[in-house]
Amino acid sequence: MLRFRSFVEHGPQAGRLTVTIAVFVALAVSGALASDDNWQTLFDGHSLDGWKGDAKSFRIEDGAIVGGSLKEKVPRNEFLCSRKEYGDFELKLKFKLLGDHTNAGVQFRSQRIAKHHEMIGYQADLGASYWGALYDESRRKKILAKPDPAAVGEILVLGDWNEYRIQCQGRRIQLWINGYQTVDYTEPDTGIQQSGYIALQIHGGPPGEAWYKDITLREL
Repeated sequence: MLRFRSFVEHGPQAGRLTVTIAVFVALAVSGALASDDNWQTLFDGHSLDGWKGDAKSFRIEDGAIVGGSLKEKVPRNEFLCSRKEYGDFELKLKFKLLGDHTNAGVQFRSQRIAKHHEMIGYQADLGASYWGALYDESRRKKILAKPDPAAVGEILVLGDWNEYRIQCQGRRIQLWINGYQTVDYTEPDTGIQQSGYIALQIHGGPPGEAWYKDITLREL
């Protein structure tokens, strides 16, 4: 804790002293905040360093990672996966979906299926009828929790940028879209692993694109 001695200064040095103290306080507060800021950038905006996946399915455009295409059908589910595993964390990113019936999502606490393009694990889902839902990809293959579609419709900006926030701590998983909480779920199955990779998905289907940017994470 910072402590300051109170005193009164008069004369020509008073103004200079006041400014000096103000600058010192600002720097001290800034340093304290910086020391508590453990956010790390997972996407640098111009390369796929730190990620792995099918280079034909994902590209970088306008400072974002883009999966899929508006010109041709997306043949199958594809995932761009982090190179590091995470357990307890808070993740923030921006997303937008383009095209009719486009589906996508953000995998977390997930694993690659051996010799397969699919992943297994939790997904913060994206797309019509799935916005803000928690889906269990390739495992239970069902929605584990979902929000009121009407409520999500009120805060979602279709065809433009929105923010996803994903927080995992212990067996509790929470999801938010644009600050609105869509899921608060506690995993009842103690046999399910609570760590793994993060991945960006584009779902197989009609022509469509999933855009992701401003991807940051802090471990809890």
